[in-house]
Amino acid sequence: MATSTAARKIEEGPYPQLDTIVADVIKANADRNDREGRFPRENLRALAEAGWTGVLNAPRFGGLGLGHVDFAEAAYRIGQADASTGLVYVMHVGAAQTINLFGTDDQKERWLKADGGRLLGTYSTSERATGGHWWYNLSEASRDGEDYRLNADKSFTTSSGQADFYVAQTRTPGAKDQADIIFFIVDGKAEGIESRPWEALGVRANHSGGISYKNVRVPRRDRLGAEGQGKEIIYDGVSPVYLIGLGAVWEGLARGVLNAAVAHTTGFVHKDRNKSLSDYQAIRQELGAAKVLVESLRPWRIELAHKLDELWHGGKPQSELLIPLTEFKVHAAEVANKVASSALTVTGGYGYHRGPIERAFRDARAAIAMGPSNIIAREWIGKAQVGLPLELFYEGGE
Repeated sequence: MATSTAARKIEEGPYPQLDTIVADVIKANADRNDREGRFPRENLRALAEAGWTGVLNAPRFGGLGLGHVDFAEAAYRIGQADASTGLVYVMHVGAAQTINLFGTDDQKERWLKADGGRLLGTYSTSERATGGHWWYNLSEASRDGEDYRLNADKSFTTSSGQADFYVAQTRTPGAKDQADIIFFIVDGKAEGIESRPWEALGVRANHSGGISYKNVRVPRRDRLGAEGQGKEIIYDGVSPVYLIGLGAVWEGLARGVLNAAVAHTTGFVHKDRNKSLSDYQAIRQELGAAKVLVESLRPWRIELAHKLDELWHGGKPQSELLIPLTEFKVHAAEVANKVASSALTVTGGYGYHRGPIERAFRDARAAIAMGPSNIIAREWIGKAQVGLPLELFYEGGE
């Protein structure tokens, strides 16, 4: 019943303005941004001006005051047009939600409400030394009186060099163990931040390059939560919104590339036989199999997002859904890759040319690797299935 209510809410939801932005701005810019490796700033500005970058923020902090159902639906619709913009959007909303959950009113005023809610945020977590174990840091903050100094090399940070603020994690000064983690809100203009170029196979516009913090001063007022609270922030602040958003973007990519394949196969006619591509049974079967996969995601997304809202508003740990959300991310990533591959198959040379289908095929590959990678994620799921603890912060990783 609850899921049906959430689904009905989507059908009646506040999306016409969002759909216009997706069609007229995000989709229109997608191929150019991919070719040029151009950060989708215009897209994010349009979303911000419509309030969608503050989808989870309270109205008194300039937000829409909506929930995870609406956030995930927005990520899904954006993902249909451009996965790069979708990922930047998800990382921003995730960073903002972490501040919503663990930040002070002062932090919300300065980072979420400032400039009419147009400031762009992102997560900065993973380190090269620990690879896909993004939660496990070797860097450690130091003290500077009541303030802090951050020295860390982060291997992948979406919106690197482009964000107005970074929600960064590292070990607490004098950390007792690997779980003794601290989070900061780092001003993107702070002295000592160096970003590296982003050159990749896909999602070429999201600028997920490395970033270095070299003796960056962070005022005490921008410590997020308490010292040593980082583990809780990872489980209840970072992971849930990130995973539901990530899965929704890949669901959107799958839907978008399937729609593009259907449009081409129904519109292209073999003049020698006077048949459209869709007149061939083999093509229809390929499309049918892809459609079944795509349809498996929507009800699952809505159910998980609705449960996240219930936990959030009930003041309960959202980490209760960590494994189901991880399962959703894994399945969405695999569906995106299978459907993009099918789209390339049925559209032949047209799909192989640079354009929306070829771009979706490249973009979808990022879904498998993005943390937790599907390999690591399946290990999480398997451990939970047989009753073993995740042990994320013990020596040896996952």
